[in-house]
Amino acid sequence: MTTLDTRALNRAALARQLLLDRAELPPLDAVAHLCGLQAQEPQEPFTGLWSRLRGFAPADLDGLLTGRRVVRTHLMRRTVHLVTADDALAWRARHDAMLRQRVLGTYRRELEGVDLDALAAAVRALLADGEPRTMTGIAGALADRWPEPGRRALGEMAVAALVPMVQLPPRGLWRVRSGVRNRPLAHWLGREPLPPSPQGTDPAGEALVLRYLAAYGPAASADLRAWCGLAGLPAAVAAVRDRLVAFRDERGRELLDLPDAPRPDPDTPAPVRFLPAFDNAVLGYQDRGRIIDDAHRGLSVRGARMVLVDGRVAGTWTVDAGTVDVGPLRGFSRAERTAVREEGGRLALFLSDGDSDRVRLG
Repeated sequence: MTTLDTRALNRAALARQLLLDRAELPPLDAVAHLCGLQAQEPQEPFTGLWSRLRGFAPADLDGLLTGRRVVRTHLMRRTVHLVTADDALAWRARHDAMLRQRVLGTYRRELEGVDLDALAAAVRALLADGEPRTMTGIAGALADRWPEPGRRALGEMAVAALVPMVQLPPRGLWRVRSGVRNRPLAHWLGREPLPPSPQGTDPAGEALVLRYLAAYGPAASADLRAWCGLAGLPAAVAAVRDRLVAFRDERGRELLDLPDAPRPDPDTPAPVRFLPAFDNAVLGYQDRGRIIDDAHRGLSVRGARMVLVDGRVAGTWTVDAGTVDVGPLRGFSRAERTAVREEGGRLALFLSDGDSDRVRLG
């Protein structure tokens, strides 16, 4: 079995994540290919798509949100993701049990004794009028019937787990600050999510395995689980295994992949790229060593925006008054400093609508 070293895995991940070359893809196709973008910070997906697509314009993503072709919803890892409407409908039922368990993991004591099916029915009845509501508003309307859990626990369970919800625009639109207003996914899209699969079958899980490998592979089963948070995937992996090829990493882990997916030469040059907070190019693996050093792994869960140099996390960045500030995590060569300044200047122009290309490099 062929062993893929860290650099080979890095270049494969960059190619799958559209970070080796900017892609000539419409934003909708890019969101689908990436299996969604993590989006609890509403403005970050714009930078994520700008770094991956040629000629990306924020208005394109705005149009997809207002046109109901992409949605903001709780999905993988109980995190808000920006996904296509079709994927939200196809994948939601497969995530239901995980979403419930993750909320219970936080509020098990508060929700003890609550009939979750009854709570879900009450949430659906409340929202049947089509009016968008905040999580606080939903919890407040339910508190008289379920006073014991407290409003935070009720709201989290209702919005993040029991009833598939969408965070409505203008939340998530370019340069718009807006609170979260929720509507059921089925109301917003005019279509119901696909029902759970019959016992003993898992077509949604099998599709997730193949889609994940297309966007993140080669990868181990532990990486897949870390990305989506789902249990019960070994059977789905087994069902599609005859369609996959296998490798090993330098630790001896088995890695699975699609036969014809890109695995570039490890010496392929990797351009500087600026990643948004919580980018799945970093968070999409249990073993993140292919893209970030262990010493800096904590940055990936603290919401740091990262700079890739030669394909690896080599700095962080912020923006202030039109200036992109880069904080290196290691020394840069003269050529690397030039490349960081150039790409940072392009990012500054994008974020300032062309008013500034200023970069400060620490």
